[in-house]
Amino acid sequence: MAAQLPPTHVAASFPLPHVLAHAAIAPTLLAQGAEGRLYKTNHLHPSRPAALKYRPSKPYRHPILDARLTRARILAEARILYRCRREAVPVPLVFALDEAAGWLLLEWISGDPVRVAINTWLAQKHPTASSRPRAAVAQKVASLGSRISEEQEDDDSTHQQKQQQQGDVPKHQVRENTNQDDKGTTGKWSDEETENGGEARRRIREDAPLKALMRNVGTVVGKLHRAGIVHGDLTTSNMMLRPPPTADSGIETAETATDSGAKASLDGDIVLIDFGLSSQSSSDEDRAVDLYVLERAFGSTHPRAEVLFPEVLEGYRGALPAKQATSVLRKLEDVRMRGRKRSMVG
Repeated sequence: MAAQLPPTHVAASFPLPHVLAHAAIAPTLLAQGAEGRLYKTNHLHPSRPAALKYRPSKPYRHPILDARLTRARILAEARILYRCRREAVPVPLVFALDEAAGWLLLEWISGDPVRVAINTWLAQKHPTASSRPRAAVAQKVASLGSRISEEQEDDDSTHQQKQQQQGDVPKHQVRENTNQDDKGTTGKWSDEETENGGEARRRIREDAPLKALMRNVGTVVGKLHRAGIVHGDLTTSNMMLRPPPTADSGIETAETATDSGAKASLDGDIVLIDFGLSSQSSSDEDRAVDLYVLERAFGSTHPRAEVLFPEVLEGYRGALPAKQATSVLRKLEDVRMRGRKRSMVG
């Protein structure tokens, strides 16, 4: 997966592909990966942005081998995108390509990655204790600690007075015992956090817009597999949430969830991107591995919303014929078992 970079004009950072060398508006480097770079450019028209995926030559490879690999991968990705469009799978439109020069010009998908949309929604709709204002948290901890300390001091002094009356405890140990650290505070706070965490999980599980988004993710993946294509790198970073067009102009809204003060929204269409590792396959094994990669990525990127991953599988089940979906999900259980064994072995 490509590393996300701060949007910057990069005329001096990297040598630009020849097609962008004389662009009227300087392109913006969005991401840098092991195999290529992603630019935002107005190469086609000043008012119409596009995404240019560029695979630069690798000096460590033999020139002939490098040219063959670059050409094959550019053409393979373009063919898969064309097949997806033909099968009504939501993917970017291919505007142009040059397999010899190593670039692919794609439709620009506005909006945020699904990863950002989900995390922004969780932060605004289901804030955790760690996301509350620090002053409020500190005040709550301080009041809780002082109350527990006072209760324990009262209990300790009463217990020590009784022991002194019985002659069991020397007087010089009374001060040492009353100055011991309060060991009950952490346990009390953990109990409260556990209770609140269960309530938070219940609210997330009942979040209708989030559940609908998860089902849409599963539906889009199901359409992709129904077309005979496996993605190879299914993560919520490789899915865009394109905002719906405005009612008056029919133009997509420009506001994104990452803008400061922007309100979280899960409205829009999911578009799959980054098909650099994709391939054509109708194997249940390949489809199950695709789902397993998404499940693992989802658990690591959105651990609080992992309880909703079954909604993804429900959406997937509805996008495929019943027999195919059942076979793939059964194979997914086998892949999970192999993944657990590998995790235990190391």
